[in-house]
Amino acid sequence: MAELPMADRHETVLPPPPDAAREALAGALAADPDTRLLAVSAVVADHPTFLEGWAQLAALGREPIERYAYARVGYHRGLDALRAAGWGGRGFVRWSQPANRGFLACLVRLRAAAAEIGETAEVDRIAAFLHELDPDWDDQNLVA
Repeated sequence: MAELPMADRHETVLPPPPDAAREALAGALAADPDTRLLAVSAVVADHPTFLEGWAQLAALGREPIERYAYARVGYHRGLDALRAAGWGGRGFVRWSQPANRGFLACLVRLRAAAAEIGETAEVDRIAAFLHELDPDWDDQNLVA
Protein backbone atom coordinates (compact mmCIF):
# COMPACT_ATOMS: atom_id res chain seq x y z
CA MET A 1 0.00 0.00 0.00
CA ALA A 2 1.38 3.42 -0.95
CA GLU A 3 2.09 5.90 1.81
CA LEU A 4 -0.43 8.72 1.98
CA PRO A 5 0.97 12.23 1.60
CA MET A 6 0.93 14.10 4.91
CA ALA A 7 -1.75 16.50 3.65
CA ASP A 8 -4.07 13.57 2.90
CA ARG A 9 -3.83 11.92 6.29
CA HIS A 10 -6.84 12.23 8.56
CA GLU A 11 -6.37 13.62 12.05
CA THR A 12 -8.27 11.98 14.89
CA VAL A 13 -9.06 13.71 18.16
CA LEU A 14 -10.49 11.62 20.96
CA PRO A 15 -13.41 12.96 22.97
CA PRO A 16 -12.32 14.49 26.27
CA PRO A 17 -12.60 12.25 29.32
CA PRO A 18 -15.41 12.94 31.80
CA ASP A 19 -14.67 15.67 34.32
CA ALA A 20 -15.59 13.26 37.12
CA ALA A 21 -12.86 10.84 36.03
CA ARG A 22 -10.25 13.59 35.80
CA GLU A 23 -11.19 14.95 39.22
CA ALA A 24 -11.13 11.49 40.77
CA LEU A 25 -7.72 10.81 39.24
CA ALA A 26 -6.33 14.09 40.59
CA GLY A 27 -7.54 13.11 44.05
CA ALA A 28 -6.08 9.61 43.74
CA LEU A 29 -2.71 10.95 42.63
CA ALA A 30 -2.68 13.21 45.69
CA ALA A 31 -3.09 10.17 47.98
CA ASP A 32 -0.32 8.93 50.21
CA PRO A 33 2.33 7.13 48.10
CA ASP A 34 1.61 3.87 49.95
CA THR A 35 -2.03 3.92 48.83
CA ARG A 36 -1.76 5.78 45.52
CA LEU A 37 -1.78 2.67 43.31
CA LEU A 38 -4.94 1.39 45.01
CA ALA A 39 -6.57 4.82 44.76
CA VAL A 40 -5.83 5.08 41.04
CA SER A 41 -7.02 1.48 40.57
CA ALA A 42 -10.36 2.44 42.13
CA VAL A 43 -10.70 5.36 39.70
CA VAL A 44 -10.00 3.09 36.73
CA ALA A 45 -12.45 0.49 38.05
CA ASP A 46 -15.11 3.21 38.09
CA HIS A 47 -14.03 4.58 34.68
CA PRO A 48 -12.53 1.63 32.73
CA THR A 49 -12.27 3.55 29.45
CA PHE A 50 -10.35 6.44 31.07
CA LEU A 51 -7.01 6.29 29.27
CA GLU A 52 -5.20 8.71 31.57
CA GLY A 53 -6.05 6.38 34.44
CA TRP A 54 -4.49 3.40 32.67
CA ALA A 55 -1.40 5.47 31.88
CA GLN A 56 -1.06 6.39 35.55
CA LEU A 57 -1.46 2.75 36.60
CA ALA A 58 1.32 1.88 34.15
CA ALA A 59 3.53 4.51 35.78
CA LEU A 60 2.72 3.33 39.30
CA GLY A 61 2.96 -0.43 38.78
CA ARG A 62 5.30 -2.19 41.19
CA GLU A 63 6.93 -4.64 38.78
CA PRO A 64 7.84 -4.46 35.07
CA ILE A 65 5.22 -7.01 34.01
CA GLU A 66 2.53 -5.18 36.00
CA ARG A 67 3.46 -1.88 34.30
CA TYR A 68 3.43 -3.67 30.95
CA ALA A 69 -0.02 -5.14 31.60
CA TYR A 70 -1.55 -1.80 32.62
CA ALA A 71 -0.01 -0.04 29.63
CA ARG A 72 -1.16 -2.76 27.23
CA VAL A 73 -4.75 -2.55 28.49
CA GLY A 74 -4.64 1.24 28.12
CA TYR A 75 -3.21 0.91 24.62
CA HIS A 76 -5.98 -1.49 23.53
CA ARG A 77 -8.67 0.64 25.17
CA GLY A 78 -7.15 3.57 23.30
CA LEU A 79 -7.29 1.77 19.96
CA ASP A 80 -10.98 1.05 20.63
CA ALA A 81 -11.57 4.74 21.40
CA LEU A 82 -9.68 5.83 18.29
CA ARG A 83 -11.73 3.53 16.08
CA ALA A 84 -14.93 4.83 17.66
CA ALA A 85 -13.73 8.37 16.87
CA GLY A 86 -13.25 7.52 13.18
CA TRP A 87 -9.60 6.45 13.07
CA GLY A 88 -9.17 3.74 10.49
CA GLY A 89 -5.70 2.52 11.44
CA ARG A 90 -3.91 5.39 9.72
CA GLY A 91 -3.66 9.07 10.32
CA PHE A 92 -2.57 11.49 12.95
CA VAL A 93 -3.22 11.34 16.68
CA ARG A 94 -1.30 14.33 17.94
CA TRP A 95 -0.05 15.19 21.41
CA SER A 96 -1.04 18.82 20.78
CA GLN A 97 -4.65 17.69 21.25
CA PRO A 98 -5.09 17.29 25.04
CA ALA A 99 -7.77 14.60 24.67
CA ASN A 100 -5.24 12.38 22.82
CA ARG A 101 -2.65 12.50 25.59
CA GLY A 102 -4.02 9.59 27.63
CA PHE A 103 -3.68 7.24 24.66
CA LEU A 104 -0.22 8.51 23.74
CA ALA A 105 0.88 8.26 27.39
CA CYS A 106 -0.24 4.61 27.43
CA LEU A 107 1.76 4.03 24.27
CA VAL A 108 4.91 5.62 25.72
CA ARG A 109 4.52 3.66 28.93
CA LEU A 110 3.99 0.46 26.95
CA ARG A 111 7.24 1.14 25.10
CA ALA A 112 9.07 1.70 28.40
CA ALA A 113 7.61 -1.46 29.97
CA ALA A 114 8.40 -3.48 26.84
CA ALA A 115 12.01 -2.32 27.14
CA GLU A 116 12.03 -3.41 30.80
CA ILE A 117 10.98 -6.94 29.91
CA GLY A 118 13.26 -7.19 26.88
CA GLU A 119 10.66 -6.92 24.10
CA THR A 120 13.05 -5.08 21.77
CA ALA A 121 11.00 -5.57 18.60
CA GLU A 122 7.95 -4.12 20.33
CA VAL A 123 9.97 -1.13 21.54
CA ASP A 124 11.00 -0.43 17.93
CA ARG A 125 7.44 -0.84 16.60
CA ILE A 126 6.02 1.51 19.23
CA ALA A 127 8.70 4.13 18.56
CA ALA A 128 7.83 4.05 14.85
CA PHE A 129 4.09 4.12 15.62
CA LEU A 130 4.47 7.20 17.83
CA HIS A 131 6.10 9.07 14.94
CA GLU A 132 3.43 7.88 12.51
CA LEU A 133 0.73 9.17 14.83
CA ASP A 134 2.50 12.44 15.53
CA PRO A 135 5.38 13.32 13.19
CA ASP A 136 6.39 16.02 15.69
CA TRP A 137 6.58 13.50 18.54
CA ASP A 138 9.10 14.35 21.23
CA ASP A 139 9.72 12.05 24.19
CA GLN A 140 9.81 15.17 26.35
CA ASN A 141 6.03 15.37 25.87
CA LEU A 142 5.77 12.75 28.56
CA VAL A 143 8.52 11.86 30.93
CA ALA A 144 7.68 8.20 31.51
